[in-house]
Amino acid sequence: MDMDAQRRGPFWDVLEGRVPPPPAAVLLGWELIGVDTEQGTIEVAFEAGDQFVNPVGVIQGGFLAAMLDDTLGPALVATLPENHFAPTLDLHVQFLRPARPGRLVGRGRIVQRGKDVCFLAGELIGPDGRPVAVATATARIQTVRQRS
Repeated sequence: MDMDAQRRGPFWDVLEGRVPPPPAAVLLGWELIGVDTEQGTIEVAFEAGDQFVNPVGVIQGGFLAAMLDDTLGPALVATLPENHFAPTLDLHVQFLRPARPGRLVGRGRIVQRGKDVCFLAGELIGPDGRPVAVATATARIQTVRQRS
């Protein structure tokens, strides 16, 4: 059995079907393409639906930012022990060009990881292979308290 299949924690529990995916990820159409925990990289896909468009027919920037957050965060969370999570402290997004409804691919990576704070970066790629938005983020590694 693959070592990743035996891992536990928020990221792996969703992938292995032990817990349902977060509603936000379902809304965005989040799909794992690949993850490399040694390199701290991830590639995911999103399905940008017509309900995400603004009045001129392109994807509203907040949805693109959410997709980037749901790319960068999992790049780190996939590397954490079972009882840890890494909420985003800040997210800086630059919108490069309009994105239309359809499949978008997010590529994220850990830039630098400290004991508690981690710097992340990534991009959201359109169907033509060109980036539609890029982002950097800071996340804080925390112990998850069990819900009662």
